[in-house]
Amino acid sequence: MTPSVAVIVTTYNAPLYLAKVLDGYITQTRFPDELIVADDGSSAETAEVVAAFAAKANFTVRHVWQEDQGFRAAKIRNEAVKASSADYLLFTDGDCVPHPRFVEDHLRLVEAGWFVQGKRILVKKDVAAVFSFPGFTRLLLMCMRRELSGCHHLLRIPGVALEKKGLRGIKTCNFALSRKDLMAVNGFNEAFVGWGREDAELANRLFKYGLRRKDPLFSALVFHLWHRENSRDNLAGNDERLDAAVNDEVFFCKNGLLKD
Repeated sequence: MTPSVAVIVTTYNAPLYLAKVLDGYITQTRFPDELIVADDGSSAETAEVVAAFAAKANFTVRHVWQEDQGFRAAKIRNEAVKASSADYLLFTDGDCVPHPRFVEDHLRLVEAGWFVQGKRILVKKDVAAVFSFPGFTRLLLMCMRRELSGCHHLLRIPGVALEKKGLRGIKTCNFALSRKDLMAVNGFNEAFVGWGREDAELANRLFKYGLRRKDPLFSALVFHLWHRENSRDNLAGNDERLDAAVNDEVFFCKNGLLKD
């Protein structure tokens, strides 16, 4: 039986990009059962974008917001998970336009005992503001003009994937797993504040829990729109937290979906 699926889209004060991303879920070959916008403290304009999208979507849309206290992606993702009810969770970001077969492809990859790390194609600065999924021929032309990076992922072979064993390339802009498995490790570790490593720390605990990593080669794509980099001010501390987690055998974090 195909599981129900929730798409969880993280965003912060990027309403124009978010509108593009959300519109990508209107044209999916398989709609999500629910879509949760995980909002890390955006202003009212983002709420307006979500409300307009919810009015035209034929699936459940929820907007989960937390006060702006800096970059707290781990916490807002946990809050979005709590607001969802689907069996399968597909995490992405508000700057990642989904391929029209994104949800369909991910559901084809569902397998007990595995989590999925999807791929992305980078949309470069000059065209990011006007990008929407243009069809395969147009995408090839964009590749020829070097407006996209990672064009080899456009070769489409649904269901083909490789197992990978490390943390390299872990990105929650395109990441999926079952609710049951995320609950087993207690979700994202909210000790991670500021950009970076909360996704790798989660994957580290999923490995220790006993899951394996599946990377699709030519399907389940997102198109990552160029944007200025987030502050790396907290990265050194987050690197230390990740190193400590790697050297620990514990897979259940204390500061996650459930608190001590």
